[in-house]
Amino acid sequence: MAFPVPSLAVPLPPSAPLPPYVPLPCPAAAGWQPVAQMRLPRRDREGAAWGGFSAASYQAEGDALWLLSDAPQGSLSLWRGLRSLGALPLQPVFRVTLQSSKAATLPRQMDGEGLVLRGQRAWVASEGRRSAERPAQLLAFEARSGRLLQALPLPQDWQPGEGRGLESNQGPESLALLRRRGEPDVLLMAAERPLRQDPRGQVRVLGWSSLDGAPVARPLASLAIPPEPGWGLSDLLVLDGATGPMGLLALLRRHDPPDRWQALLALYPLPAPVASLPATAPLQPLIRWDLIAAGLPADNWEALTTGPRLADGRPSLVLLSDDNFSPLQDNHLALLAPARPGPCSPRR
Repeated sequence: MAFPVPSLAVPLPPSAPLPPYVPLPCPAAAGWQPVAQMRLPRRDREGAAWGGFSAASYQAEGDALWLLSDAPQGSLSLWRGLRSLGALPLQPVFRVTLQSSKAATLPRQMDGEGLVLRGQRAWVASEGRRSAERPAQLLAFEARSGRLLQALPLPQDWQPGEGRGLESNQGPESLALLRRRGEPDVLLMAAERPLRQDPRGQVRVLGWSSLDGAPVARPLASLAIPPEPGWGLSDLLVLDGATGPMGLLALLRRHDPPDRWQALLALYPLPAPVASLPATAPLQPLIRWDLIAAGLPADNWEALTTGPRLADGRPSLVLLSDDNFSPLQDNHLALLAPARPGPCSPRR
């Protein structure tokens, strides 16, 4: 697409302000309210197919929404107009195809499912297929050009083997940035469903540190998800309070073939490092909200990020569904706001 390359935010130093405060509904049972929705186009201005939006990252400066497509080669696109969504449609500004470089090589096919924009880098969780040709990886791209800078393998426990590792096409599915004042940034990565060696109803979480050098993965406490077949975790978002991180929001979904979808938002405590898995008990959600009952269409909801502050002062969340390039699905985008925001405890 013939659009100018946008300027990107520079990396934030450790003393930078914490991310925007996103209060919960108060009381929590008040839930979340859809305030604007739209379907994203299936083709760009040049007529090329567009879709498979699987992850998102919003930057309030410039009202910039970055979307990751899980097309086999993958792409990043920049959209503007969230602040006026409802009155005007979201507009695409820029798209770049993800590609190999002299620094690192992409597999012939990838499956980008998680996205964090941090300075000039786009960190992507790429889902695997239990094969050397399509490994699960953490990838770092130059956001301006789409060139691959680093390709990092997952820990041995996550690698395919006899009776262990990620299931095919079941993770890693999500990325979130954990930023604490005066401490190094950490990327949180979660599997979509349990590893083969783990009990059902829980998913593993990794914390990636040393992001400015040679990133290192460390196991964190697992998250409990509904044990019924079909449930998985599709995205994560660190929920920030007035003085620092206060919890972890997870987007959970369930697919019952052929066309029944369910979607939940769940709030968890922040997972801490653990010595052994799965012996450590998984973290239970503090509260869950049914997104379909709240008014979202029943579809394949995959992406979660913060959104702009609304005209009435409320903060918002952005959710997107992935159409899987299927004519039977859509790339829905929704803005959610707490129905009654306030300083309630997460347990109330």
